[in-house]
Amino acid sequence: MAGRTKNNDAKPAATPAPEATEAAAALSQPLFPVVVAGASAGGLEAFNELLHGLGDKPGMALIVIQHQEPKRTSALTQILSRSTSMPVRQVEGGEPLAVDCVFVAPSDAQVIVSRGTLQLEPGGTTASMPIDRLFRSLAEDQGGRAIGVILSGSASDGSLGLTAIKAEGGITFAQDETAKFGSMPQSAVAAGAVDFILPPAEIAQELIRIARHSFMTGQMEGGSRLPDREMARIFATLRKARGTDFTHYKPTTVERRIRRRMALSKVDDAQQYADLVRDNSAELDLLYRDLLIQVTSFFRDPDVFEAVARDVLPAILRDRDHEHPVRIWVPGCATGEEVYSLAIAALEVVAATGSRCSIQIFGTDISEKAIEFARAGAYPQDVVAEMPDERLRRFFTKSDEWYRVNRAVRDCCIFARQDVTKDPPFSKLDLISCRNVMIYLGAVLQRRVISVFHYALNPGGYLLLGSSETIGSFADLFSPFDRKHRIYRKREAVLPFPAGIEHSPHEISERPPMNEAVTSAGNLFREADRVLLARYAPVGVIVNENLDVLQFRGRTSSFLEPAPGTASFNLLKMAREGLLGELRDAIQAARKTDAPVKRESIRIRNNGGSILANLEVIPFASPAKEKLLIILFEQRPPEKKKPALQRGTKRAEPEDEKKATRLRRELDATREYLQSIIEEQEAMNEELRSANEEIQSSNEELQSTNEELETAKEELQSSNEELLTLNEELENRNQELAVVNNDLVNILTAVDIPIVMLDQGLRVRRFNPGAQRVLNIGPSDIGRSVTEIRTPLLLDNLGELASGVIETLETREVDVNDRTGRAFSLRVRPYRTMDNKIDGAVLVLVELR
Repeated sequence: MAGRTKNNDAKPAATPAPEATEAAAALSQPLFPVVVAGASAGGLEAFNELLHGLGDKPGMALIVIQHQEPKRTSALTQILSRSTSMPVRQVEGGEPLAVDCVFVAPSDAQVIVSRGTLQLEPGGTTASMPIDRLFRSLAEDQGGRAIGVILSGSASDGSLGLTAIKAEGGITFAQDETAKFGSMPQSAVAAGAVDFILPPAEIAQELIRIARHSFMTGQMEGGSRLPDREMARIFATLRKARGTDFTHYKPTTVERRIRRRMALSKVDDAQQYADLVRDNSAELDLLYRDLLIQVTSFFRDPDVFEAVARDVLPAILRDRDHEHPVRIWVPGCATGEEVYSLAIAALEVVAATGSRCSIQIFGTDISEKAIEFARAGAYPQDVVAEMPDERLRRFFTKSDEWYRVNRAVRDCCIFARQDVTKDPPFSKLDLISCRNVMIYLGAVLQRRVISVFHYALNPGGYLLLGSSETIGSFADLFSPFDRKHRIYRKREAVLPFPAGIEHSPHEISERPPMNEAVTSAGNLFREADRVLLARYAPVGVIVNENLDVLQFRGRTSSFLEPAPGTASFNLLKMAREGLLGELRDAIQAARKTDAPVKRESIRIRNNGGSILANLEVIPFASPAKEKLLIILFEQRPPEKKKPALQRGTKRAEPEDEKKATRLRRELDATREYLQSIIEEQEAMNEELRSANEEIQSSNEELQSTNEELETAKEELQSSNEELLTLNEELENRNQELAVVNNDLVNILTAVDIPIVMLDQGLRVRRFNPGAQRVLNIGPSDIGRSVTEIRTPLLLDNLGELASGVIETLETREVDVNDRTGRAFSLRVRPYRTMDNKIDGAVLVLVELR
């Protein structure tokens, strides 16, 4: 899900919030599962077995669809009605779904499910993937209550539809080897979209069980939601085993996936399933894959790609030279279709504008399996079925039933595994396409990801979101560019409030987050509150490891003030005169001992006067294990003036006064010396900061080099694949040659007539056993000229005869005797190759009776 878990939770409605979308969709969902069973050749027998197994009241609606000739009247309704006592009727359009009822798709129209009703669309059923179309509409309309079944049939209709059902949290079936025609179910299984592979009778039993499971009925023990304790246990197991934390993902989506796995595992109790996930690695792997299920397609939402190609890409390419490539990032790219779609669109725009600028597109996903598939760039025929023929010819190469993306497109794309919620992002980007990923993230992760995108984009860069996603409360980071297609443009970041202005904790908590540390302010500040309340909440600040102020607690103006120059929230730059030395020393001591450190009686100059204050530094760790500090200030009451000396009281000795004066001077000198050291250290910090910027620049160059190496690796992989293909072709050719050679040897052996084959130099190339017996030719004679071989034939001009045939291309025949007196007819024919070239002669000796 952090990767492109584009499982169509985003409905095509205009409602921006996914929760509202789900609520609207729930209104159209019946309180029973809806099953669509699709088949083609051999499906009639499978339908009858399925209906026999379902019985009279299975607790579901069943839609039956089969490939049929549009012009032929179908008798499928009458045939199926004999196999069940449930009412069986053909879909006419507009009827609502009904429990314990069988609906049969007509032969001359396509059926879809919309708002809990069955609708008809014009078009034949054999040429337009009608099962896929019905499955997809069912998934969009019914979500988790959708069930897809693929039975016997040829071709691959239904594979993509089952993937869509599984992505929405539905359940999928395919017929096993009992299918008369296994192409359709096998294609669905190969696509990884099938939960159960069973014969029709057992599919019926599983359907009845699932229809009564709490996943379909919504009746969970202890309430309609899974207990938080068990959800936390499952999250902890996933985090430990896979390194992915789903705690802050969208709860409804994650819970739907978990409840789906509970139904498939035949478990009703959440605690029992949490134990199963902990103890069963296979179930853990299946749950993890369900949470990361990928559904995408080429040029999904074509109008969005048209808007990008028309408005965004030309603006990026404008005034861009060839030394600065266009950089695009697609987080959550799934199996790569969107990455290649953007690459194709960008190459088309580059060609149309005549630009020489190169294209770099980074596709990332949390699923290593999806990345490997995307990197290969090979897709089944049904995946690219809706793409225009012109694009197919230009950007794809067909091989059997697969289409492979051309090298020119693959060279633009780099794929890598990445979790966008925690891994470092790419930088200096012109466009980020993150569609239908944010809807799965909770508010905390959404804030984190949006801030990452803002950092990664160039000034004025573009952000593309899904149809049900918006930037929400981050209007200070992005401005709308195309509201209809959810395209936004980067704004320069604005500080949440001006440096140095006092704010109460309540005011600060209502403002947008200042940085990554503040984005997790909920848990962080609660922990800080706990520590401060134990000490009666004195005035203070919370700072991070860089000593940047994350939050002000109370009025701190007596101790901190804004430093002149560029606005900064660095604590040391805001410290008032007299506080800096003690503050720095206390912070270093607290860090070293990891314990509270206190300094007392610090004189701080304040508005022309001075105050005495106590300082305490308390280290603590945030929920994200970040080391933070709480700096507490406590102003001491002013010292009371000593009463005047009474008469007769002895005055201080002059020597004592001189000593006190000298000590004060030494103290002032020490303070000045310390101040100079502090200034030198600040200058050194500036130099280190400059060096750090240079290192960051070098890191960018190294990253660019790494990307080039990745590209070279892609090219090597592509070349290796081509060499493997060539090797396979050569192996096939060798096998064919071996078969032909065997045939030739067997033919020559079976023919009793002596046959000798000569090359153009009249050297013996091949002969059969008959020639060896009659002409006394042995294996040692291969490669010798026929004129050098002494044969029993009484013929002196054999070489001239063979040469004449090669030159004139005419067959010659002469009668000849051997030394024993037997008579033969010698026929000399030209040796012709497959491309009709003369490459020697063939001698055939026929004995005359």
